[in-house]
Amino acid sequence: MTNLKYDRELTGLLVIDPYNDFISEGGKIWNRIRAVAKANDCVAHMLQILNEARKAQLRVFYALHRRYRPGDYETWKYIAPIQKMAWERKPFEYGTWGGEIRSEFQPHAGEIVASEHWCSSGFANTDLDLLLKKHGIHQLIVIGLIAHTCVEATVRYAAELGYQVTVVKDATADYSDREMHAAFDINLPNYATALVTTKEILGSISALRV
Repeated sequence: MTNLKYDRELTGLLVIDPYNDFISEGGKIWNRIRAVAKANDCVAHMLQILNEARKAQLRVFYALHRRYRPGDYETWKYIAPIQKMAWERKPFEYGTWGGEIRSEFQPHAGEIVASEHWCSSGFANTDLDLLLKKHGIHQLIVIGLIAHTCVEATVRYAAELGYQVTVVKDATADYSDREMHAAFDINLPNYATALVTTKEILGSISALRV
């Protein structure tokens, strides 16, 4: 889909989990996604889209995973496998370099950071939906990490809530091509209005410049 059209007043860029632990050398998860991220130039594409969105004066929102703090899970009666892994490995630990947003992706003044999500969806148990609605946003352009978990879960939830969602395929990454295939060839086509490349979305965003 190369002729995507957006309304600046209705469209927001949603950036998911641009933490050092995901997308920086030395990050706890970087080595696991490095091959896919390098192959599709994920980080550079994310930054290109973010910068173009800012030039076009699109609203920018951040959906961030819960940064582990001592006591987060220790008293829980039920814990999902993905949360158990977070408890054991402590990615994005609060107060550490890995739990910081990579410097190039730091939110600018006026950009909106939703409350942190505890599992995968940026919407579940957060204020993201409220913040989007308060700013009149109905269309989302989604970039970030990881394709088959937080990106997919967030897009599914967005569709349930009635948002029109575009996902940028080469502005995300995953542990392997298998997970990317599951996300983009099997699951996300059921929920995203459009699955596009960075080249395709940049043209649509630049058309919104004042």
